[in-house]
Amino acid sequence: MTKIALGATLCAMLALSACNTVNGAGKDLRSAGSAMSDASGQDKPKK
Repeated sequence: MTKIALGATLCAMLALSACNTVNGAGKDLRSAGSAMSDASGQDKPKK
């Protein structure tokens, strides 16, 4: 169990190390969500 938690933490740290700021992390998450939405064929929510 601890190996799984350690692995998940390490992956999260590596993924977030590419983001210099919280704003950058938000943009990355938004673009990832948009890509997944496009791939699934669902419409994007209107702004």
